[in-house]
Amino acid sequence: MATNSTLKNQLQQKGNNTPSQALTLKGLMGNETVKQKFNNVLGEKAPGFTTSLLNMVGTSKVLAECDPNTVMTSAMVAATFDLPVDPNLGFFYIVPFNNKKKMPDGSFQWVKEATPLLGYKGYIQLAQRSGQYKKLNVITVYEGELIKWDRLTEEYELDFEKKLSDKAVGYLGYFELLNGYKKATYWTKSQVEAHRIKHNKGKDKSALSGVWRSDYDAMATKTVLRNLLSKWGPLSIIQQVASLDGSTVKETNGYLERDPNSRREAEVIEDEATEPNIPIDPATGEVIYPEENAEQENLFEGRTINPKEEK
Repeated sequence: MATNSTLKNQLQQKGNNTPSQALTLKGLMGNETVKQKFNNVLGEKAPGFTTSLLNMVGTSKVLAECDPNTVMTSAMVAATFDLPVDPNLGFFYIVPFNNKKKMPDGSFQWVKEATPLLGYKGYIQLAQRSGQYKKLNVITVYEGELIKWDRLTEEYELDFEKKLSDKAVGYLGYFELLNGYKKATYWTKSQVEAHRIKHNKGKDKSALSGVWRSDYDAMATKTVLRNLLSKWGPLSIIQQVASLDGSTVKETNGYLERDPNSRREAEVIEDEATEPNIPIDPATGEVIYPEENAEQENLFEGRTINPKEEK
């Protein structure tokens, strides 16, 4: 299987095109080797997937300005895990970032690169597909509701009737597998804050910005869900996709992996075309999903959904 660098050389050698002209996403996706890659992964769904990808990039000036190889490899992550790239569906997002990339001479330059980000629905979809989950949920815990939490035994007691206010004090995640295994995790508000500050790319790391400022609880529940599934869930594709989530991806010998030469040190690039469809926190680059209600009864219970039905 040809690597991205091989494809780049092949495309640049055709005609008298300059590298920037030759390496458009449309040209890259039209390359027979690339088309075969997506056909091998998606089968008969490949043409529709490619059309959706090109339409999405065509409506986003900043994605169109990104290195098309990074857009293609981000799309391949989605294809590998059979997730649609249409941002309106909420399963998977391809987000433009300014990355500080190491050049062959050892220097660093700022370049626009696309980054794959798994959506909230994407995590739920992968969990459902595994056929191993019976219950899965994350809720906001308000002042007065938590009676007991034992972080060693993971025993907890909640009394929703004792809610004193709308002040969030923590976030409780829980899943139960069909084989009876159960896992619960509770993050206090201060623990969530420590996570937020650690991953804040802004100059003032303690300052609330973007969606963390406008919808803090939804971002917090998403963070706990991601941690719960990737850390404690059964070894599965969830761990695989989480390892690539939010990182510039490259292909090496047919395998997708993090690009060690790219270091995300800038805020997500936003423009009018992408922001309404991709709700990104500009400080952390994390995706928020306003259509998901943190107070829903269960994300799913005792159901295994066919991915084709979801799409």
